Amino acid sequence: MKLSGKVAVVTGASKGIGAAIAKKLAAEGAAVVVNYATSREGADKVVQEIKATGGQAIAVQADVAKQADVVRLFAEGQAAFGQLDILVNNAGLYRGAPVGEITEENFHVHFNLNVLGLIFATQEALKYIGPEGGSIVNVSSVLSTLSSPGTPVYNATKSAVDGLTRTFAKELAAKKIRVNSVNPGLVETEGIHAAGIIDYAATVAAMTPLGRIGQPGDIAPVVAFLASADSGWITGECLYATGGLR
Repeated sequence: MKLSGKVAVVTGASKGIGAAIAKKLAAEGAAVVVNYATSREGADKVVQEIKATGGQAIAVQADVAKQADVVRLFAEGQAAFGQLDILVNNAGLYRGAPVGEITEENFHVHFNLNVLGLIFATQEALKYIGPEGGSIVNVSSVLSTLSSPGTPVYNATKSAVDGLTRTFAKELAAKKIRVNSVNPGLVETEGIHAAGIIDYAATVAAMTPLGRIGQPGDIAPVVAFLASADSGWITGECLYATGGLR
């Protein structure tokens, strides 16, 4: 229960990696604000699972690419739990498009959510994290540096996340707020099945030293570590969780 007494906001937590993170933080004792954009059913299921094991959680709808939604998200979290200690910027979007097929819409939808949404959430979190400090964990990707072809805009957003992580860590250190990222490799989620990326799983697994693709449960404990006092001397780092794929 290394997060006992803490309160966390997890964006994009209705499914996949975000849902696993929310449940892991709750298992470690945190009360969790489960954010979702469209999947109320998924968010409610996560909340129910947390409560079934004795944890505390609420579901709050907000599109983090919209600043007004972000303001409401944190206000509802504060009303429910009275404090904020941990922010996990997990909400993100992936739509593959090679360089010749990048459109204005494709560019902006990625950067508005993956980068601007992270900025909005971080700005709002600063209003609620107390003088004792806290932890912000950004969910980036191995593609911030591995940069596979066919996904240049997505890759660029995750490179931006890494850059923001390092910069925010230096800016917020005086407030006792640590900022780190976790950079997963390919993780089996509903999203990669819907996008057809799962078709490449065997190829990626063959390239990965540990011989498989990841599961959401591989990433959640890394986030819990970065959110906890166990990582109290770590900030500004991008921690790769890729099975050795770099």
